[in-house]
Amino acid sequence: MAALDAGQLDAGPARARADRFRSGLLFAIGSAFAFGCSGPFAKSLMEAGWTPTAAVTARLAGGALAMALFASIVRPGWLREARHHAKTVVLYGLVPIAGAQFFYFNAVSHLSVGVALLLEYTAPVLVVGWLWATTRRRPTTLTLTGVALAIAGITLVLGIFGPGGVAAAQVNLIGVGWGAAAAVCAACYFLMSDKVGGAEGPEGQPSLHPITLAAAGLIVGAVTVAAIGVSGLMPLRFTANDAVVAGWSTPWFIPVIALALIPTAIAYTLGIVGIARLRPRFASLVGLSEVMFAVLAAWVLLGESISAMQAAGGAVVLLGLALARQGDREELPDPDALTPLASTRADRS
Repeated sequence: MAALDAGQLDAGPARARADRFRSGLLFAIGSAFAFGCSGPFAKSLMEAGWTPTAAVTARLAGGALAMALFASIVRPGWLREARHHAKTVVLYGLVPIAGAQFFYFNAVSHLSVGVALLLEYTAPVLVVGWLWATTRRRPTTLTLTGVALAIAGITLVLGIFGPGGVAAAQVNLIGVGWGAAAAVCAACYFLMSDKVGGAEGPEGQPSLHPITLAAAGLIVGAVTVAAIGVSGLMPLRFTANDAVVAGWSTPWFIPVIALALIPTAIAYTLGIVGIARLRPRFASLVGLSEVMFAVLAAWVLLGESISAMQAAGGAVVLLGLALARQGDREELPDPDALTPLASTRADRS
């Protein structure tokens, strides 16, 4: 009987960890799906005469408004909490939100869209390298293999390589620099979301709530991108022309609202929660599925076809994620380092 009780006690934490992983995976996949919808809606606006900076400004401003209203209802003290964590909020709004958008669209102005996307989605490699350097623990071979396969799969999904080699690369060093900067900002998104949502603050203070971080961060990001456009660093042009989404002509505000809600307010909130429940390394790899969702969204909303090579690339990405997850399970973390964190998270559950 004692042995049975001990076994039940041992199964409790394991079951809690499994439940936490499953819920985190659902949040992360939901976030990737929401982020993947941004391309078709933004493209419909740009085809209607909007500049990329205008589309991003509308996206972040609309998302900030939606999140501010939502936060005021479900978390009335979010403004006070945001002021208390002002440094974190400003850094999050500047780097993972405004920075990633600004650098990516500058990369697109010098490179093909596929190459710019590929550079930005090297973020998981940066996350793996950063955690390796800071924790001094080498990732398992399975994890490294999973990273390599996932990145290789993304090149197939994006159509970077064709029968004649690199397709439409148009590579230049300035564009590569912008793309690398976008990758750094994307990596910061995973690392900062994990630190904010998954641990207690200094001196035992509660961590910054995901809703507060998303709402306040989007406000900072929207103001930053708008300032870049108003200053003339990037062209800022809006139009009232109708946009075409899924073959239907709609007023301009329909894709603007969709951009604000789905790939912005919902995506960032789900992403922050999901990353806090997963390791940032694995969460960054799950984020690669955003590219697959973007291809599917373009197929449904814009009628863009999916090739057999892209489908094969999606399968390779999934295989890489499975290997990386298995590699995470095989790692032997330092119990002394994890015990306080595990206790803290258990208390919050």
